[in-house]
Amino acid sequence: MSSANSANEKPIAAFVGIDWADQKHDIVLCAATGNAQADHRSISSDPDALAEWALEMQGRFGSQGRILICLEQSRGALIYFLMGYECFDLYPINPKQLSSYRVAFRPSGAKDDPVDGKLLCQLICLHHQSLRPWRPDDEATRKLALLCEKRRKAVDTRTALSNQLKSELKLFFPLALTILDNDLTTALAGDFLLAWPNFDSLKKASVNKLRKFFYAHQSRSEQKIQERLKCIEAAQPLTRDSAIIETSTIAVRMLAQQLKDLVPFIALYDRLISELFDSHPDSALFNNLPGAGKQLAPRLLTAFGSHRERFQCSLEALTFFGLAPVTEQSGKSKRVHFRWACPKFLRQSFHEFAAQSVRSSPWAASFYQHQRAHGKGHHAAVRALAYKWIRILYRCWKTRQPYNPELYLTALLQRGSPYASPVNNSTKKI
Repeated sequence: MSSANSANEKPIAAFVGIDWADQKHDIVLCAATGNAQADHRSISSDPDALAEWALEMQGRFGSQGRILICLEQSRGALIYFLMGYECFDLYPINPKQLSSYRVAFRPSGAKDDPVDGKLLCQLICLHHQSLRPWRPDDEATRKLALLCEKRRKAVDTRTALSNQLKSELKLFFPLALTILDNDLTTALAGDFLLAWPNFDSLKKASVNKLRKFFYAHQSRSEQKIQERLKCIEAAQPLTRDSAIIETSTIAVRMLAQQLKDLVPFIALYDRLISELFDSHPDSALFNNLPGAGKQLAPRLLTAFGSHRERFQCSLEALTFFGLAPVTEQSGKSKRVHFRWACPKFLRQSFHEFAAQSVRSSPWAASFYQHQRAHGKGHHAAVRALAYKWIRILYRCWKTRQPYNPELYLTALLQRGSPYASPVNNSTKKI
């Protein structure tokens, strides 16, 4: 988010606005010196065309100083490409910023790509001192962040497939849900439904074959096996309608195969995330947080990133993560509302961590209950707790000092904070 001091010493050679698209990019260039007119061109999104343009810019302006590029994204193929050239300082902006800037000149709402490129060039030319260049984290942190996000997407896909599969089984084969304890996300569940995708096929299976199956999938509790066998023996079919059974059997096999295929890849994500997190120099700041665990701790680390100058104060971090509310005030009217423009995955990471900390941190549980007692709903109380946690973590991150619960509790007691008082265990259930 912030520029390096060495970068600031170099003069600005040119300003560039890029309105990117899938097939082509509209680029508007304006030299920083002289009275040259803005130059517009459209180039293909093909890597060769981009490389040719970048080398042209490097040869034309690279020796003169920095080339400031403004564009509407902070992730994607184009920005990953531009990262490879040291002469470029990248200023990705939120699409809402460009939309508001466009309305200032075109109240009608008219929009086209060349004009947006010109507006982006004008925005960076006139207001670059009010904007911060984007500086990527180091490679290890970026890799860890991408692994965390892609793992979450894989888990979301697993959840969606599991819900679809449950809906199918409830139509004609609810016995499978009982046998599998309503958990369809395991390798055992996938193999079970591929072997016996309907009621009749399961009833025909021998006791020995079922026993071997459960033993092979590390489910060896004799009591559990006996319960499953008795349940299968006593079960009656929900329906005999062949139209439902035949079509749903195909759907069950398809969904079960997809769920089974996801299992090893999610496990691979978990292993790589664990290895990268353990070797990261900042892991000690996040691996002891109450309730974070092996999934949330890496997400919190990558949220703050590797550059300490990224945030100058905790409020900047709170605003970026979307936990600081937005205040709109005009005359006597004042309205405070939820912040929508933010990285949703990062906000969700802090929200989930705060909710988990209630179960592991006495002061967090006390804070949560205090918020609920004053009329806040569950999610509002969790967001308020996340707000407090970010301020704590920001300080730990800036000073490179791990969170010390005893030290923090002592500080609360010294200030006479009500959150220092322990709460009853029953209040920790959220």
